[in-house]
Amino acid sequence: MNAEFINQSISILAIESSCDETSASVCVDGKILSNFIANQTIHEQYGGVVPELASRAHMQNIVPVVHQALSTANCQLSTINAIAFTQAPGLIGSLLVGAQFAKSMALSLNIPLIGVHHMQAHVLANLIKESAPSFPFLCLTVSGGHTQIVLARSPLDLEVIGETIDDAAGEAFDKTAKLLGLPYPGGPLIDQYARTGNPQAFRFAEPQIPELNFSFSGLKTSVLYFLQRQSPDFIQHHLHDLCASVQYTIVNILIKKLKKAVQQTGIRQVCIAGGVSANSGLRNALKETGQKHGWQTFIPAFEYCTDNAAMIAITAYHKYLHQEFIDLDASPTARAIY
Repeated sequence: MNAEFINQSISILAIESSCDETSASVCVDGKILSNFIANQTIHEQYGGVVPELASRAHMQNIVPVVHQALSTANCQLSTINAIAFTQAPGLIGSLLVGAQFAKSMALSLNIPLIGVHHMQAHVLANLIKESAPSFPFLCLTVSGGHTQIVLARSPLDLEVIGETIDDAAGEAFDKTAKLLGLPYPGGPLIDQYARTGNPQAFRFAEPQIPELNFSFSGLKTSVLYFLQRQSPDFIQHHLHDLCASVQYTIVNILIKKLKKAVQQTGIRQVCIAGGVSANSGLRNALKETGQKHGWQTFIPAFEYCTDNAAMIAITAYHKYLHQEFIDLDASPTARAIY
């Protein structure tokens, strides 16, 4: 590290705009001082995120969200040392809004620009709280678009050792929710109804995939064929049991692979991350499995599970320490290193 970076307070403004949440966060010396998120409810009527509407909403939200983050952190732009943004993956239009805003701000302030990989940030969300895991640790990262088991050797040395070969766990939640007639986003509703249902009421397919990889397409098909064989009012009378059974199956698939990863690596510090890590069934299953097998388990606070800028900020802080900046003339959505 250069001498100019030593003993210097590091203030980072981070922006997240990969999908349908516009978020900004201020991080000073590795501590999150603010984290604001503007959600987009317009997509509910379409049953999923509409990319064009998402990017337009980002353009409307980004200035007030950044202003709110700076104000709450009691931070002036003149004290910011770097601007960070989600570089990939995500919806191209949504990414462009955050990238171009961050690039313009970094250029006008003449400060470094940091591109952050969205999934790396989800993993490092576990470093935000004081009771953070030490390295190395394993992280089950589960969201609407990704399902991965990551071996984290250091903040910037992450290896994906298992991932889905088709659909993600979050998509399985949302698609089965749609089959049950639940509105978008259906994943949280499955979690809500599952709490009063019987998880053993119905059995659905658990695909047997080699090594540490996952598959959820067969589960969705299993639920579809099962429902097609039932009477028209079956879902109405068994909704809670159906939700509990679907959730149990998805969580069981995830935990089985996580146990296998612990056995293979010998690493007993285990985390979860991503939007699905807010699911109460998964959180409880991780705690119970950890207690049974002697793991140290770590679960992010709810506000750091779904897409948020705090996870971008904490990742950018570690990248700043290693001076991992990107050129201002770089393609704004070039794939970030992960």
